This record gives sequence, structure tokens and C-alpha cells, in this order.
Amino acid sequence: MQRLVWLVALAPRGIGMLTGLVVGKFAPLHKGHEALIAFARAQCDRLVILSYSKPELPGCPPERRAAWLAALYPDAVRLVLDDTVLADFAARTGAPARALPDNDAPDEVHRAFVAWVCRAMLGHTVDRVFTSEAYGDGFAASLARHFDHPVQHVPFDRPRARVPISATALRADPALHRAFLAPAIRRDLVRRVVLLGGESTGKSTLAAALAARLGTCWVPEYGRELWELRGGDLRFDDLLAIAREQIAREEAALETATGGVVCDTSPLVTMFYCETMFGRVDPELRMLAERRYDATLLCAGDFPFVQDGTRQDTAFRDRQNAWYRSQLDRAGTPYRTVRGTVGARVEHALRDLGDLGCLPIKSP
Repeated sequence: MQRLVWLVALAPRGIGMLTGLVVGKFAPLHKGHEALIAFARAQCDRLVILSYSKPELPGCPPERRAAWLAALYPDAVRLVLDDTVLADFAARTGAPARALPDNDAPDEVHRAFVAWVCRAMLGHTVDRVFTSEAYGDGFAASLARHFDHPVQHVPFDRPRARVPISATALRADPALHRAFLAPAIRRDLVRRVVLLGGESTGKSTLAAALAARLGTCWVPEYGRELWELRGGDLRFDDLLAIAREQIAREEAALETATGGVVCDTSPLVTMFYCETMFGRVDPELRMLAERRYDATLLCAGDFPFVQDGTRQDTAFRDRQNAWYRSQLDRAGTPYRTVRGTVGARVEHALRDLGDLGCLPIKSP
């Protein structure tokens, strides 16, 4: 995804035209940031929002931050940078190659980098810098030296009395501080963990147990619900409707989840049954089957097969799991396989979620 975004053409500075700058990691973007940006927008003709972090912070990759800024500030000039974007810029323009400064680099290194971004990438300097930080005066003075014209620091709520939150606190427990996030960002930060597995692999049992350990909710399998309601009589069009409803229930769960949602199935499972039952797949269902999750766990078929009157047999279960593995591998989707008893699977899942960067998932 291209993360260097140019949505406002930067015309030469006109008489009285003021360009403002807000710089932040926005990891995550919270209502304190929103208040600062709203304050800045009201005091300049054109606003530049610059975001970078090295290293990236958990749960807030550049693509996600770029999407948040695009949704909330479509009229601003937004630059979300990482080393890949900088390398692409150098290759495209012939500019000297540069890398992001580390987060703990000296202040002057960051100030010089921001000045370079403005001149080299924007082709324009700024007149005002808006911050809620003590370093704002020094930042503006440094930019003024680089630009050879005055740059004013305009402070905003330095004690953070208006919006008493920090991104550090939000990263530590987004569920506890969810009121400080815009609804779309709050939903986006909920970690979605999906469980896949053939018939009688303990998927639903694990979903409930894992959600209980994480202090969060889980989304049962709608396809099973409809199968039982229809007495096993499903038509081709029903499979697409199942996938749509499953996604709708996941999205609804995001509204009330306390940090994470455990999904008992995904549209990929629905696609398998559609191919198996009808020998074809609706194009929309095939697209929905590409839905991404923060973590994917595959339940091994090492449970004794339990026939509940709706299932097929062990060979069918093995074929299912082989198909899921092939589809995940084809899509380049990382996944972990969990085995053993329910208790062992929960412990394995917790370790795997930690390795995949999906923990901690906390509740208030």
C-alpha cells in the first residue's frame, strides 16, 4: 500500500496563507490528537500531518495509521512514512537515500529530518507548528533555522487537561481507555482471532474457552445455526448469506468487545462447504473468504471424532484441514496449529497469540 499520500496540491505560499504542521506517531490516534489537529486546522489555511515511528509500535502499523488519518482528515496533507516509503521516494526522484530516525534519537536529529521532509518531499516549508509538548518551542526554533524564516510554535493543552490520555496508556490497555478513541479507530484496534478446523476438531469449545481466558467475547458459527434451523437443507444462495451474516455478527461484536473478539469460523470455511456441496462458489463469497484476521489458529484433528448426526467422518475432517492449510499457504496468511486437550490448546493459543503480537488483550 502506498502510504505517502498527497491529497492537497501544494501551491506556492500566497500572501497571508499559513501552513501548519502537526507531527506524531498517532499510535493509536486518540481524541487528544483529534483535539490538537482540530485546534491546528482552525488556525491555518493548510495543514500538514506527518506520522512516523521507528520502531513501529504494536497494533499501529503505517497502513493502519494512514487509514485513520485518511478517514478523519481527508482535506489535510498526510504523510505516513517508513523506510520503504523513503526508499521509494529516493528511487523515484533521485534524492539521496534516507532512513527514519530512531524514536530515541536526539531531538535535533528528528527536527532536521522533519525539515528535510518538508523541503524535499513536500516542496514547501511551514509557518506554524502545533504541539502539546514541552519541546514545541525548540522544535519551531530549529525549523526556523532550517527554513530561514520564522516558524511559530502554537501550544495546545500542554497539561492535557482537556483530554487526559496518552497513547502509551492506550497501547497498554485499549479496552480500558476505549472512550478516548473514535468509534472507527476503536473497532479497528479490536484484535480479531479466528479459529479454523474441520468437523469435530474442538473449534467451538476452544473459542468459548479462549474467550473466557482473554476476558472477551466470541462469535459462534452462524452456518451451524442456519443448518440446524433448516434441518440440513441449504441452497447455493444460502452460503453467501451465511458468510455475510457471519461478518455482520463479527462487526457487531467489535462495538462491545473489550479488546478482542474470538471468531469461531470465517467465510473461508463457508467457501469450503460451498465448493464441497455445490461444486462452485459465488464470486462475492470467494472475495469474502479473503477476509483478514489479526491471528489465525488451526485446530488439529487429534480429537476423537464425535458424530453428532450432522458430521461426516474422519477422512472428511482431514480433507478439510488440508484444504484450509493449502488456502492459508496460498494467501500467505500466517497461522498456528493447536493440538491436545482443551486446556493444552488454550495455553498453546495464548503463547501463539503472544508470538503473533496479539496480546495482551485486556478488559476493564
